[in-house]
Amino acid sequence: MTAIERYLAPASLDDALAALAGGNATILAGGTDLMPQSNAGKVSFRPILLNIRRIPELRAVDIAQGRITIGALTTINDLKDNPVIAKAVPLLAEAADHFASDQVRNMGTIGGNVANASPAGDTLVPLLVLDAEVELASASGRRSVPMAEFFTGPGRTVRRPDELITGFSIPLPRLRTVSRFVKFGTRPALDISAVSIGFAATLESGRLSDVRVAFGAVGPTPLRGRATEAVLEGASLDAQTIAKAAITARDEIKPIDDLRASAWYRRELVHNLLGKVLSDVVSR
Repeated sequence: MTAIERYLAPASLDDALAALAGGNATILAGGTDLMPQSNAGKVSFRPILLNIRRIPELRAVDIAQGRITIGALTTINDLKDNPVIAKAVPLLAEAADHFASDQVRNMGTIGGNVANASPAGDTLVPLLVLDAEVELASASGRRSVPMAEFFTGPGRTVRRPDELITGFSIPLPRLRTVSRFVKFGTRPALDISAVSIGFAATLESGRLSDVRVAFGAVGPTPLRGRATEAVLEGASLDAQTIAKAAITARDEIKPIDDLRASAWYRRELVHNLLGKVLSDVVSR
């Protein structure tokens, strides 16, 4: 039996934040994470169940002042199919195309995927690579938190109980930016990732700059591959550089053994997949 005492479905952000002010609400967006976890006994409902799906401003996608802002209620299928997102941040659209099934993509939201804070979350890695900021709002004010600082452990973030994720702000990539997202599971989309990799860099005259690499499902949180980035920054993508970057990536992650893969297997996957990603960038 749940502890739900009230169900609210506000149509404005102010009303939603007022309901959250006491920190006694469970937020419902798409429900694709919340409901299975509740049924499995992993999540206990708070006294208020707050359905935020009727708040139109949380669905907006806007470009202004060199940044793209994506509302928290943007569904995964919207990420995949929205032409503005596909042109501005194709890495995010590519990741959405690898996300679960059509039914889940129709309901699941980018805000819910990030709030769930699974190290294997498919949108977390591209958002890290894109230097996204998480936009948070409460009745007392607003703040932005870099994605790299948002996660504190599996299922844990710096979001307070009285705060709502309202969206994500991403600097627009440079014109010569190349990017890739790959994940590995038993099945290409329906499985939770055993590992995932996001990559972006500016490629000009055969050399890389502004390199960003991130890994999912290889630690307690998604993480930036700082050592791997250092190998690639300013380098030409020749066979020697690719081999060194793949080895560095394998050695800097800290995976565990679980039901989806062993730590050893995850390291080998990261080594091989990053090599393929970088080779693909060269070939195109």
